Amino acid sequence: MRARMVSVLVPAGLLAVLLALFLGARKLLAGSRTINGAVLHTPTDDTGLDPQTGAVRSVQGADIILPEEALQGYWNPEHLERLARTYWKSLTRFTLGICRVGYSEEERWVYAFHPAIRLLTMQKPEYEMSSGRGIVRWRIEKGLLVAANGRGGDGYLEIDVCRFDYPDWNKARIHVEIEVANFYPQIASKLGTWLYVNTQSRIHVIACHFFLRQLVKRDLDVSKVQHFSGPLTAEETPDPVPAREKDAGALGARPEAGSVA
Repeated sequence: MRARMVSVLVPAGLLAVLLALFLGARKLLAGSRTINGAVLHTPTDDTGLDPQTGAVRSVQGADIILPEEALQGYWNPEHLERLARTYWKSLTRFTLGICRVGYSEEERWVYAFHPAIRLLTMQKPEYEMSSGRGIVRWRIEKGLLVAANGRGGDGYLEIDVCRFDYPDWNKARIHVEIEVANFYPQIASKLGTWLYVNTQSRIHVIACHFFLRQLVKRDLDVSKVQHFSGPLTAEETPDPVPAREKDAGALGARPEAGSVA
């Protein structure tokens, strides 16, 4: 009984603190911005909860227009890994240090205040890349924020970066999406869908927008693990296929990167 109360009250209390941060940051992050010569268009949000299963799918995305030369030296597995690290560092910054990330060779975990309070535990990341697309994916294993029927790696968090041609000869368009799918939130199963939608879900959306703002600055954090510290190229990594297409066996749901769109 005590463990069950902790699994509900700790996330609920944390979300109350983060909601205050969300309300203060929402106006700040709205609208298109020009940063360091790059344009970040207003991020989009597509979040839904299946009323029958309770599974959440949430996708935040944005176009970034930047000088072609700004990508030189960045489009490789090492910088894809650094982009992933920047996502987690942005989460820590956005929450003013409340949420942090722990690392091991086999796992990543998001914790609040103390490493023992694990909100999410994920399997080690999967990296996939080509000349026009890069994907990094974490399978969700367990955690205080995850309901019992959502544990075991079926749910995932995925960052998908596509590179497209752009009408201006000296510029490029990057489309970035952060997707959470097959996620079963503990707070929704215990305290109701409304509370989840108006706290944890909204906080996740604004945290993703904050990450996109950080990404456009092109100041990527160095990976803690540095899996790709060697001279690997995009051609030496697996072909990038979004998890939803792998799971459904339906390739080609989106346009190929590298074409004008």
